[in-house]
Formats: sequence, structure tokens, C-alpha cells
Amino acid sequence: MMKFLIMNMMMMILIKEWGLTQLSLFLMCFFVCMNLNHDFYMFNLGSQLGSDYLSIVLILLSVWISVLVILSSQMVNKSSKFSSLFLMMNLLLLSALIMTFSSTDYLMFYLSFESSLIPTLILILGWGYQPERTQAGIYMLFYTLFASLPLLISLISVYNMGGSLTMSLVSLDYLGFTSILWYFSTVFAFMVKLPMYLFHLWLPKAHVEAPVAGSMILAGVLLKLGGYGLIRVLSLFTEINKMFSFMWVGVSIFGGGLVSILCLRQVDMKSLIAYSSVAHMSLVLSGLIVFSWWGMNGAVIIMLGHGLCSSGLFCLSNIIYERLGSRSLIINKGLLNLMPSLGLWWFLLSVSNMAAPPTLNLLGEINLIISVVSWSKISMISIAGLSFFSAAYTLYLYSISQHGVFFSSVYSCCPGKVCEYYVLSLHWFPLNILIMKSVLILPSI
Repeated sequence: MMKFLIMNMMMMILIKEWGLTQLSLFLMCFFVCMNLNHDFYMFNLGSQLGSDYLSIVLILLSVWISVLVILSSQMVNKSSKFSSLFLMMNLLLLSALIMTFSSTDYLMFYLSFESSLIPTLILILGWGYQPERTQAGIYMLFYTLFASLPLLISLISVYNMGGSLTMSLVSLDYLGFTSILWYFSTVFAFMVKLPMYLFHLWLPKAHVEAPVAGSMILAGVLLKLGGYGLIRVLSLFTEINKMFSFMWVGVSIFGGGLVSILCLRQVDMKSLIAYSSVAHMSLVLSGLIVFSWWGMNGAVIIMLGHGLCSSGLFCLSNIIYERLGSRSLIINKGLLNLMPSLGLWWFLLSVSNMAAPPTLNLLGEINLIISVVSWSKISMISIAGLSFFSAAYTLYLYSISQHGVFFSSVYSCCPGKVCEYYVLSLHWFPLNILIMKSVLILPSI
């Protein structure tokens, strides 16, 4: 399967045709779905590539979001702003993500993990909106590189100790200062990528300055690299992780509540959605650090649900930006009078963002809350605040943007196109339909 995916990607990169690329990516989604199974063992091994259940789910999410990214970026194709290069960057980014999720060697995983940074940086610098995109790109670059160098040193040290970097063959059994140092060096890179509170400043800047393709792929897939990496490396440090889990869970839950409050002060649509991603990922981090079965299942479900929901909200904000030329909530208010059809999609994706039934976010949050509360009863206070303010800032976003008197300088605009409704529906339907077949994402049931 991996050979087919990689060969298909190379052909699309060489052809550079938008319509053919969209069709090929849809066929790739179908092919990945056909190979979805329920065992947690690696299969299709060869050339240090393989995939298990978790890899297949995230590869499917990556290909699906890439299809929607290309569909929602038709303005780049129509305006001929280096459309071939734009398409090639998205396909190279997808190739790096597929290689990351299918690597069975830690060093190859590291190289693929870091190589996804280059196409993302080019997308932000090349097709971003404001001159400040240079600063946003530098923030993202240096945050990621600063945290990734200790990871490389740690992997080299682990190789010198055990003689192998193949996943499931490496083990560190003893406790000591060196192991603790390796633990923090290894985990820190994924905390920044997730991102954890206190290391999240690069994310709102990158989201605000990135084009719609950069925002969708960043929220939909790239944040999941941190969670996926934690799942792969925490098994090496099970005993050490138990010693420091209180620190990670405390900072992430408390920080998620603070970021949720901060969302209520935002006036930029994309900035508000970006900060909400930090709040959601803080709960994912807590479930992963606790390392229980409920936490792992809930984290994977939230990563899948948040990838679809947050990507759809960024797509909606871009549709409004293309109409009115601004992302400010002061200008973008009363949109229900101007674009009533889009108001339905604002409502559907907003309630999905606050984990209302029957979305995947609800199923994932139930799993995560059970895992964290069973680990510590005190965490109920922060989790209650996080859940409350999550609903508060989502209602704030919806009510301010849809209700009230619209801006006086706005007279008329297009209420929406069929292609835009198509993209939004492809975000919303998997998000709400998959819960009816939750055995696909909860193999323990």
C-alpha cells in the first residue's frame, strides 16, 4: 500500500494538474479506507515503512484534508499566483506527512517530521496575506527547530545504548539522571508541535498570516504530528513518565482554561479559532500523558474530530474574508442578513467545535475526561472551566459574526457557491457520521 501511495504522489507532483490531482486524492482516500483494519501490529513492512491502525487513521485524515485544501484554494488557481508551485508544495507536504505516519524507524520518523516544516513555511511566506507573514514564519521555524535538536541528540544516544532505532525494539528500563534528560529532550519537541500552553505562541501567528491552505493543513494534520509522536515515544519512558505526568497534566489543563478565557478577547476570526485549537490540544495532551486506554482512544478521536472541525472553521473564515476583505469581528457581524445559507454552516461547525452531539468531539471528550478524572479528582475543577469557556467562546464567535446590525459599508455580496458548500459538507459529514460507526475508531469496543 505504501508503494502505491508514494508512486501516486510522485505522479501528481510531476503532472501538476488541479482536476486530476483532486480525483487522484479522492481515489487515495478510498484505497486507504479499504485497508483500514483493527489490529495494532505493523503490516506492509519494507524499506523501513509500515502502517498500523493509528497510522492508517492519520494518513486517511491527511489525504482527506489535502483534497479539501485544494478544493478551497481555487482562488490561487484562478488568479494564477504560481498555481503549479502551490499545488506542488501541498503535495510535497502530503508526501512528508504520509512518510511520517508510516515510518517504523525513529530516525526516519524524525527526518520526515522535520521535512514537513519546509513546505509549510513556503506556503506561509509565498501565499500569506500580510507583510507580517515573515515574522510568523520565523516564529514557527525557530520554535520547531529549537525543540527538535534535543530530540535528534536523544535519538542518537538511544541508538548508542540499544543498537537500534526500530519502533517496538527500543526499550529503556532503568531510572537515572541520564534517562530523565533523554525523556525531556525527546518529549519537548512534540510538546511544542502539539502545542502545549507556554510553547504555543507560534501557532496563532502562523494561522493568522497563513493562506487558507496553510491554516487548514496546519490545524487539520500538522498539530496531530505532536500527538502521534508522543504516542510513539512515551512507550520508551513509561516509568519516568509516571514521575512527571502531574507536571504536564497540570500545565496543560490549567493553560487550556486560560487560553479559553483569552479566546473571549479576540477580535480576529482566525486568531480565535487558532487559540481554540490550543485549548483542544491541551486536553489531548492530558489524555496522552496519563497513558490509559481511555486517554489514548479519546486523544485519537479528538485529533480526528478537531482536524475536520477546525479545518472547516478556517475554510469558513476564508470564505468571509474573500467576500468582505477583513477577518475582524467588528466588521464581520450580522452576516446572517447577507449570507443566510452560510449561517447554517456556521452553526453546524460551531456546535461541533463545542463538542455537541453527535460529533466525534463529544465522544473524544467523554473518553478524555474519564481518563483524566480517574487519574486525579482535583482536575475536575480545571476541566469544568475548560468545558464551560469552550462553549462560551464558540457562542461568542457565532453570535457576534451572525447576529446584530451588519457593517454600514457592506451593501451586497455573494451568499455562497456550490463548490464552497461542497467543501464545508465534506468537513461536516465525516465529523458527525463516523460516530454512528465508532468501532472504526474505537477498536476496543
